[in-house]
Amino acid sequence: MNDILQEKIERWFAQGAAAIGCADAEAAFYELRNGLEAGTLRSAEPDASLPLGWRVNAWVKRGILLGFRLGQLAEMGCPDGFSFVDKGTYPARRFTTADGVRLVPGGSSVRSGAYVSKGVVVMPPAYVNVGAYVDEGTMVDSHALVGSCAQIGKRVHLSAAAQIGGVLEPVNASPVIIEDDALIGGNTGVYEGTIVRKRAVLAAGTVLTRGTPVYDLVRGEVYKATAEMPLIIPEGAVVVPGSRAISKGKGAEWGLSVATPVIVKYRDEKTELSLALEDLLR
Repeated sequence: MNDILQEKIERWFAQGAAAIGCADAEAAFYELRNGLEAGTLRSAEPDASLPLGWRVNAWVKRGILLGFRLGQLAEMGCPDGFSFVDKGTYPARRFTTADGVRLVPGGSSVRSGAYVSKGVVVMPPAYVNVGAYVDEGTMVDSHALVGSCAQIGKRVHLSAAAQIGGVLEPVNASPVIIEDDALIGGNTGVYEGTIVRKRAVLAAGTVLTRGTPVYDLVRGEVYKATAEMPLIIPEGAVVVPGSRAISKGKGAEWGLSVATPVIVKYRDEKTELSLALEDLLR
């Protein structure tokens, strides 16, 4: 069935503006959006056969972009009186107790086309954008952002003000991926297709981008993104904000340094004990 839907999405996306107002194009988009919300379609999904361990479904991203093209501005609102104006193809999602999602009141919003699994907790105010996938047992804490097409694994904690960047374009680019049991500390930023492997810990204030080198003090390695691969944080790594001295020019003369994430250890029994409180908050 996905092959048929993919063919429809690819065809209507290629039509450009000619697809606007076409009932068949809208039907294909809504089928895609429903699949995203149900978790049966994903913009990226695990694939052990690939070097990255993940497969990017570029056609799904094209379908999301098709929805923006087809949508017209509409006045929308919530039962509490909060109103907003957005593309009519992307209203805010509404949840019931049957969804098993704990959406705490106070200004959080989940856009349609995002998957939020049972057992997820969303604290206010937080935002989950279209194409995102948030797996079971995860906590999205206050002021946290789950950007478009970001993939969040099981039992992840996105701490207060954590920013998980969205990667909708280019459509072939890998989105930001946070794998199972990772802890993303407060005021962190993970952007530009970075992958954080299972059980990794990002301490508060850590920022990861495609241009960020990460220094592993334990293994004596430096991790960088390449033209073919994004930045990847190893499984179980504990990453803290650090700095490295500028060695040339005025930076060296003035004694300046630049921010650099540093892996100081890998998760151990002490780390596990410090994270035990997380289970009490679910």
